[in-house]
Amino acid sequence: MTDLFEYSDDMLNNFNDTFERSLEHTIEWNQKLIGVMGARGVGKTTILLKYMKKKYGANSRKALYVSMDNLYFVNNSLLGFARDFYKSGGEHLFLDEVHKYANWSQELKNIYDSVPKLKIAFSGSSILDILRGKADLSRRADVYHLAGLSFREYLEIETGEKFKTIELEDLLKNHVEFAAEICKKLRPYAHWRNYLEHGYYPFYLQSKERYSHRLLNAINLTLETDLVVCRPVDSAYITKLKRLLYIVSISTPFQPNIAKLSKVIEASRLTVTQYFEYLREAELVNLLKSDEKSLNLLSKPDKVYLNNVNLMYAISKTSMNEGNVRETFFFNQVNEKHKLSTPLKGDFLVDEKYTFEIGGRNKTTTQLKGVKNAFVASDDLEVGMANKIPLYLFGFLY
Repeated sequence: MTDLFEYSDDMLNNFNDTFERSLEHTIEWNQKLIGVMGARGVGKTTILLKYMKKKYGANSRKALYVSMDNLYFVNNSLLGFARDFYKSGGEHLFLDEVHKYANWSQELKNIYDSVPKLKIAFSGSSILDILRGKADLSRRADVYHLAGLSFREYLEIETGEKFKTIELEDLLKNHVEFAAEICKKLRPYAHWRNYLEHGYYPFYLQSKERYSHRLLNAINLTLETDLVVCRPVDSAYITKLKRLLYIVSISTPFQPNIAKLSKVIEASRLTVTQYFEYLREAELVNLLKSDEKSLNLLSKPDKVYLNNVNLMYAISKTSMNEGNVRETFFFNQVNEKHKLSTPLKGDFLVDEKYTFEIGGRNKTTTQLKGVKNAFVASDDLEVGMANKIPLYLFGFLY
């Protein structure tokens, strides 16, 4: 265990991230078992290390950070390790990437039940299904989702200015006032393109030049490692999933023809539909369905988007469509706190109540005539009016 403490000390001593994510104010760290789920690269490790350093400081023996792909666990069980840590005076374990430990769910349950005074915070892939886990962790763990940086968070990092999050209903009623207040501090579209290209994943701070390369690597690891471990996907089919991602990235947006796709990637229709669901769970795509279809996970989506615009730049920058970029941004930012589905008119129905049409500066409400609670989200517009709202404002929802 000495080597594990040395590694944990090194991680904390070399950690100096001070930026606050909105999720940090939501997590109840005093709970006995906490999970932070999210896609690769969104900052799950940072969340754990930041709280650990703030609470216990560096070189403490009451807390320990461990990555679950450590070779120590080849010959040692997580349960036995946790018991030994507690007996030696440990109070809080921080377990990173639990999905890399084969029996993580059952052993976390056993630790919870047999070491009642030990606290555990763990991180894992967004693909993990905590609520339907074999060990029924849903009754024991408080699980939080960490998304990538919102446009609001990105602006705070880049400018040092502070902006509060805005609730959707407040935004719809008072967007003119919110936009005017933001524009007093900065010109949002001066940062817009940079965010779309490299602002969603916090690792852009390490190297903007290497960002696309690192993002492509994260995509590959998600498909080749996380998906194979967490879902019944044969590694031989990963190439087919990559082909699906590319097809989605160059579409405007992609309206899937399952029959044609099954021929293109040489898989059954049911398999294609299941693949889309796996890609959604991995936070590589977003699926837009009607309210009726959303009740069935294996129903055909009406439209498929990449999860965020950064993925579009990384996968198919030369084939990007401006309309697809706008809709992908809106879906990504609003989807974190709200439900999106297919509307009768327009582009998105949010929370089964608000209808949105997404477009450029000159987009009008003509297509939404007769629709209640209808709004236009317009790109390249700093301050809106009436039911026409600047698109960037939807990046302030979290």
